Amino acid sequence: MFFELIKLIRVIKKNKNKNPKISYTANLIKKGKNFCIKKFSEEAKEFAISSKYSNKKNIVYEAADLLYHFLVLLEFKKISIFLVMKELKRRQKISGMEEKKNRKKNVR
Repeated sequence: MFFELIKLIRVIKKNKNKNPKISYTANLIKKGKNFCIKKFSEEAKEFAISSKYSNKKNIVYEAADLLYHFLVLLEFKKISIFLVMKELKRRQKISGMEEKKNRKKNVR
């Protein structure tokens, strides 16, 4: 199943430089960071609302949209999913409460 995630990442990488008139991914990337962030935020809101009010099928649909836009935003920022996975692995070494307590106040 996780192979599908890697396949999607490869498709995003391949399509980001295509003609924006024929590739949704290229269209998102061409419109810039703020647009990619806006789309991700919209999808996150749709997922949250769906999680509260919708059936399982619709929640899965919205989760897929959110995941796609998350991956596009990572690609736009040139951040590998493997860096995210590395961070998740690091966090597994300590409890969630301890990790949260030890976070720097301004990570930005």
